[in-house]
Amino acid sequence: METPIREIRSVCPVCLKNLPAVLLRDGTGRVSLEKSCPKHGRFRVPVWEGLLDWDAWTAGRLPLGADEGLCCPENCGICAEHEIGTCCALLEVTKRCNLHCRFCFADGGASEDEPSLNELKTAIRDIVRQCGQPLLQLSGGEPTLRDDLDELVRFAKEAGCSYVQLNTNGLRLAREPDYARRLADAGLDIVFLQFDGTRNEIYETLRGAPLLEVKEEAIRVCSELRIGVTLVPTVVRGVNDGNLGELIRLACKLAPGVRGIHFQPVSWFGRCPGTPGEEDRYTLDRLMADISNQAGIPVESFMPSRCDHPLCGFHADFLINPKGGLRPLSSITHSSRSRGCARDNREYVARHWRRASEEPAPAEDFSEEMDFDTFLYRLRHESLSLSAMAFQDAMNLNIERLHSCSLHVYDRGKIKPFCAKYLTAIK
Repeated sequence: METPIREIRSVCPVCLKNLPAVLLRDGTGRVSLEKSCPKHGRFRVPVWEGLLDWDAWTAGRLPLGADEGLCCPENCGICAEHEIGTCCALLEVTKRCNLHCRFCFADGGASEDEPSLNELKTAIRDIVRQCGQPLLQLSGGEPTLRDDLDELVRFAKEAGCSYVQLNTNGLRLAREPDYARRLADAGLDIVFLQFDGTRNEIYETLRGAPLLEVKEEAIRVCSELRIGVTLVPTVVRGVNDGNLGELIRLACKLAPGVRGIHFQPVSWFGRCPGTPGEEDRYTLDRLMADISNQAGIPVESFMPSRCDHPLCGFHADFLINPKGGLRPLSSITHSSRSRGCARDNREYVARHWRRASEEPAPAEDFSEEMDFDTFLYRLRHESLSLSAMAFQDAMNLNIERLHSCSLHVYDRGKIKPFCAKYLTAIK
């Protein structure tokens, strides 16, 4: 027996027409999204597997009422129905790519198009005008294929972007350290590094080549240049969902060069291998349960996304114990029930993903009774953040989540929620 728990709006995954939808919960706590298109029929997709308590996770964090959202996402751009400002603004700087990944939201390498340097500078000015002082993410395609990327980084800082982050596969950073140094000298703050696991067979499946060693070299190069690195795995059932604990342990060993891991449960949009079945879905609560089981992390350490919809992601902060393991610094039982603003979230991201300035290490050993100065040092240099972003596709799109999105994409003068910009009809 299923019970309706929330009426929402979604889209037909075939024609992308705006439709009413409902979230249904069964006796095991499993939640599904169901909708019906007059032309293409009924669709159903799991959004929560009941491995964590839905009510506890969403309590006090869901919007009070479901907006109609009748114009979403066909005429999308930040509008009066949007509830949150821009934390991170993504700018595509090229369509070119030096890989052809199995999953790619931007369908990288599908064309050789890329805007001119002046066009991108104009776009950055427009982003600052519309979004204030966002964290700017330079993306693609593979943005490091541009030889003038350092000039864009420098210009973005001068134009008013608070921080600049590079979304990259890391190949050029590893093979051309001088190129990476130019980016560091220009003011690059964060490298968002595609990093799917600790075994080469994972990369062969998802990226088409054994890339583990070159990605580890990219981390070494960035670490020497004091650019903070966040590992970004696309988590796919049957490929790397059993490797999460090993990945976390590797990240601990690579700290402080690695500042965190930002998990992305796979979604079917952009370039992807066909239409998924229910067994292919990897829900947010499944991800948290798997991390907890594989890394020995209490599920209470995870908190819903700071300023987005609670189904969009989580974050958790830890101190790294030199003797092994992680000491949680966050707990859902002590977290605020109210959502933060985009600016607060941006500063939170910067604190956790950027590298701190060098300072002498304290003499004290790791202990529960460390003094405050030692704790602050550990927090800056011996900590790890775990976070996730569960992107939406045409099957599980919840327009309520679009209205709460703080990750925006610049698209020909418009600022769009990420999942609206890259929405793709199923094949």
